[in-house]
Amino acid sequence: MTACSNQHNEATTTMANLTAPIAKKIPHEMVIHNHTRIDDYYWMRDDSRTNPEILAHLDTENDYTAAQLKHTEAMQELIFKEIKGRIEKDDSSVPTKKGDFYYASEMQGENEYPIYLRSSDVIGSNSQVLLDVNELAKAHDYYQVSGLSASPNGKLLAYGEDTLSRRIYTVQFKDIAANTLLADKLEGTNGTVVWGNDNKTVYYIKKDPQTLLGYQVFRHTLGTPQASDEMVYQENNKSYYTGLSKSKDDSSVFIWHSSTEASGISIIDANDAKALPKPFIAREEGHEYSLTKVHDWYYIHTNWQATNFRLMKVHKTHIGDKKHWQDVIPANDTVKLEDYELFTDHLVYQQREQGVSRITIEQLSTGKKQQLSFNDSAYSLDLYGNNELDNKALRLHYASFTTPGTHYDIDLTTFKKTQLKQTKVLGDFNSNNYASERIFVTARDGKQVPVSLVYRKDTFKKDSTNPLYQYAYGSYGHTIDPYFSVSRLSLLDRGFVYAIAHIRGSEMLGRPWYEDGKKLNKMNTFTDFIDVTKALTMQGYGDADKVFAVGGSAGGLLMGAVVNMAPELYKGVAAAVPFVDVVTTMLDESIPLTTNEFKEWGNPKDKVYYDYMLSYSPYDQVSAQDYPNMLVTTGLHDSQVQYFEPMKWVAKLRDYKTDDKVLLFKTDMEAGHGGASGRFKSIHETALQYSFFIDLLNK
Repeated sequence: MTACSNQHNEATTTMANLTAPIAKKIPHEMVIHNHTRIDDYYWMRDDSRTNPEILAHLDTENDYTAAQLKHTEAMQELIFKEIKGRIEKDDSSVPTKKGDFYYASEMQGENEYPIYLRSSDVIGSNSQVLLDVNELAKAHDYYQVSGLSASPNGKLLAYGEDTLSRRIYTVQFKDIAANTLLADKLEGTNGTVVWGNDNKTVYYIKKDPQTLLGYQVFRHTLGTPQASDEMVYQENNKSYYTGLSKSKDDSSVFIWHSSTEASGISIIDANDAKALPKPFIAREEGHEYSLTKVHDWYYIHTNWQATNFRLMKVHKTHIGDKKHWQDVIPANDTVKLEDYELFTDHLVYQQREQGVSRITIEQLSTGKKQQLSFNDSAYSLDLYGNNELDNKALRLHYASFTTPGTHYDIDLTTFKKTQLKQTKVLGDFNSNNYASERIFVTARDGKQVPVSLVYRKDTFKKDSTNPLYQYAYGSYGHTIDPYFSVSRLSLLDRGFVYAIAHIRGSEMLGRPWYEDGKKLNKMNTFTDFIDVTKALTMQGYGDADKVFAVGGSAGGLLMGAVVNMAPELYKGVAAAVPFVDVVTTMLDESIPLTTNEFKEWGNPKDKVYYDYMLSYSPYDQVSAQDYPNMLVTTGLHDSQVQYFEPMKWVAKLRDYKTDDKVLLFKTDMEAGHGGASGRFKSIHETALQYSFFIDLLNK
């Protein structure tokens, strides 16, 4: 069957017609560094996403996948109901204070989307609805709200909406009391605005419609057309992302300039609607920092002469001169400073040592310190909602593999911990039925790779009989701590051991762990994952014939690399929105976000990087060999990894692979990088993946 076939299969295809879609080949020659590559499927790229032949081929792949998995539909529905049945349908967030109001969201019944509320008191007895996303989403197959932000006087609400999943938002403004929209509408934005203190000036970022880079900051005055907005900043270096925020004391608007290996901040006076941005300090290659402003002092989270970052401060009169910066938390080569919060008389900071996070509260006036303690050996900690300088308590979210998400307030003076809420898990869930471990695996070069594991006690034997589900990401320094998942219970209750491999490319062991897994060290990411698989099966955590590997986006690149390098290790692999055509994408600066990625992967216009990237690029390294059973998923409107990367990859795999194992490709024709919108719709994607793996166990 060719891509141009007019008789593509329907989802009801009979078993007799289960023929894998075979795409046509149109050789496309690419030459650089005196090296020629032939891409037979380059024709699959259509930036407009309207080409009938390409859409027909995607439909054919979807029909083939549906037919191949038709016998698992009962299992999919069972798992969907299991997961949905554990979720409390009527639920609300813990209110957080900002200005004169407490803000929260709630989910009701079968609603897919939240309702956003606010109240003048923490109890919320007189709460008012700010936005009912369910009503807004009714007319759309995909709907996403972002950046809800009330004006300083609390009378107006700004929010962004995306109906295509390209992460290009239109900002709307609402009169809260009248419950009506203003005429103002800001098109082509990143979905977030920052208010000036006059309640009528907003700052926003406009995106390039082709590259999707947010690179221009505009100032808009309510009541005027967007066409007359003033551009106050333009980022001309395409390797930088641009962001916006407001200082905690509300005095300043921050423009964030962020690349992989350098950053900068420009400051605008929030009280002056005509002010222009001023750089905090001149940008320097290799210098990364962030800011918090407290009255006359700036606190700087910086890697200046500090591989694992440190916290410094400087008076506002010396912001442009590093020689006046003073240490607050000194550099430590073995401990990474990850996050911090400042209050009027307290500093809270989060550090990571040997992969474990810890939080310390320090009273600035006395120097008194207290480190917080938690019961689990490995967990995730997130500071959130600490919007006010005069807060009396620290708000944080805690979770582990066996402890559902729990919200705490920690008294900053007494350090008393008050549990505000723990996520309810409906049904027969009992945390005592599950156990987690944190181990280290020796990689082939001797490095110790942390691994987090969880399993159900009564099904785990540690005798190499359990199926193993191994997940990892391993890029951008993104660290995935052990977290609780109601979905995961459906695997654990069926005897799976679930593992997160904290491979190089993350910052689980500090900044050097990240540096050792990017650019010309990227191969370590892939070999770490493979070495973890081998070690876990050898140590009895999993059956070597029942290993399933999962990754998405850059984790999909990981999946593509490991199935080329060690396909025999995996029974099944799921790759979601996988970044697999590394060299071609990184050579094309018209593709969204390419220029921002050079410091992560390298620029293949440099032959050293070209050769190295080519050596692991999943698409380029597909070969005539046996591959595992594979499920590849994407979204037609993906703004991060374009749909044609996995589409081409699957076509090439079909052509080259020498086995008869199943290769399935499913495209959500409405969604983008984040998958389906809505809290229950996304569960279907999880149920599909789990059913795919469980079915393979029976073959």
